[in-house]
Amino acid sequence: MIRCSRISGLGVAMAWRQGQSHSDDLRSWVLAAVDGGMAVRAAASVFQVSISYIYKALIRRRTTGETAANRSRGHRPCKLTPEQETALAAHLRTHSDMTLAAMQTWLESEHGVRLSSGALWTAIDRLGLTLKKRHSRRASRTDRTSRPVDGSGGRPSPSSMPTGSSLSTKPAPPRRRLGCTAGRRAARG
Repeated sequence: MIRCSRISGLGVAMAWRQGQSHSDDLRSWVLAAVDGGMAVRAAASVFQVSISYIYKALIRRRTTGETAANRSRGHRPCKLTPEQETALAAHLRTHSDMTLAAMQTWLESEHGVRLSSGALWTAIDRLGLTLKKRHSRRASRTDRTSRPVDGSGGRPSPSSMPTGSSLSTKPAPPRRRLGCTAGRRAARG
């Protein structure tokens, strides 16, 4: 094993979670170890980072001269300016029945901005608006959400039953009705 006198804490695992950048200390230790003659695979094993991470850090340092984490990592800035967002909110309040395609067309014609459906949904969500087709009111937990069926627990009407000859839609055989004499016989049994 090659020792680097400039690196303290060799072999110590650094806490890292997916989606987060490695710390600047770890970056400097890894790059110093590779600069000091340690093989990339050995450095990856010692510092418990991926080999591709080390190569990407070396390439980035060579091309840009930077070793720190990129602060705008994974973030794409919003295409809409605050004025355009305000105009979109006002337009949605007056035209609440617009479709996404119509909103995209309106934004492009009025403001010259092309947005994907996902970006438009994100903007609408960020503004705190919804595209519900019913009037805005507080949801009731006691209101029915669907049309009641005829009778409680009753059979659905024949018109709502699917027709056809497949086994899954074949109607059930009719129920046997016990007459007065048949019921008495069963009771005597």
